[in-house]
Amino acid sequence: MLRDVASDVEKSYYDPQLHGVDWPTRVRQAKENIDKADSMDSAVSEIAALLDSLHDSHTRFFPPPRAYSHDYGFSMRMIGSDCYVTRVKPGSDAEKKGLKRGEIVSAVNEIHVSRQTLSRIEYIFGTLRPQPGLRLTLADDLATPRQLDVMAKVEPSKVIKYFLKQGANQFVRDWGDKVELLEPRFFEKGDLLVVRLPAFALPADEVDHLIGKMRSHKGVVLDLRGNPGGFVDTVDRLLGGLFQHEVKIADRMMRKEAKQLSLPGRHDAFVGRFAVLIDSESASASEIFARVVQLERRGFVIGDRSAGMVMEARTFPHELFVDGQVYFGANITDANLIMADGKSLENVGVEPDIVILPTARDIDARRDPAMAKAAGLVGSSLTAEEAGAAFKEEDK
Repeated sequence: MLRDVASDVEKSYYDPQLHGVDWPTRVRQAKENIDKADSMDSAVSEIAALLDSLHDSHTRFFPPPRAYSHDYGFSMRMIGSDCYVTRVKPGSDAEKKGLKRGEIVSAVNEIHVSRQTLSRIEYIFGTLRPQPGLRLTLADDLATPRQLDVMAKVEPSKVIKYFLKQGANQFVRDWGDKVELLEPRFFEKGDLLVVRLPAFALPADEVDHLIGKMRSHKGVVLDLRGNPGGFVDTVDRLLGGLFQHEVKIADRMMRKEAKQLSLPGRHDAFVGRFAVLIDSESASASEIFARVVQLERRGFVIGDRSAGMVMEARTFPHELFVDGQVYFGANITDANLIMADGKSLENVGVEPDIVILPTARDIDARRDPAMAKAAGLVGSSLTAEEAGAAFKEEDK
């Protein structure tokens, strides 16, 4: 696995100089560490650490799928400079131990949580080294830290299920569920349309349908919070639906050439009032979309600073045969993107025009002040309580 992934990086990474990293030496060190590893988790972590040495948000190792999945029973997200618990799964050990929505997590397994570390923490304990449980360091209203040990629910992964009787049917059902989760959700109130887009993963005809639906309203709020990005074609087509004139998106800086990315105007573009919601989990294509809206002064960008993970990457899959097929691979960045203002969003993110951060009480009460503000800016009235209930069924 080390050999294949290291070779993919050397041949395909957008910067042939690899940011000055002595790649042969790094690869040799990783091999030596793998030879001394005392577990498979430790071994695959060496490959992940090798790719991490490039300090690139989109270059990441995908180890072989595991026989068991670990569900820690809660979700957390950076809001401003603090990490908040945003969901607690009913019936989970986390709920039984008293973990609440809106609590601040300052450390996970003694690792300090920040905007720089959260994605790594989730990658380590979710993908590389799943644990039987996590020790959370929490802060209450008086900022007094307390520790809480929450145990994971461990069960056979879908990879195992697919080999069991009716596995093919289970695969089809799971795939259908995954596709449904990526579909846009709509909330309408009078002339207001709120569109929650979980990812940029729509075919052209569905994007056109979405633009048509937007045209039937005077004000539209596009909710890209939690949207990790997606396909270039989807974001290009949706962005193009906002402008009647040609728009430059960015310059794509590739290994051997640079290319300007522009969109032609559409005569049937949506021309009404427009606002975009982003947060710390809005990444990649979401950030590009929001920044173009800002630079073109097409609408308002509201919420929290975005992830700062803006590159283009391709997936390089591999398989080995060791008592059966073993699948693994890596995402490898093949282009950097420089926005129309000459700046990169990588490790920077998009700063909203209007910063609105939900408080712990907002999270606990399911209020959404950012969406309420966005609705007002596009000409409609929506309370924070109404906004928080707009997609309540989906949040369940």
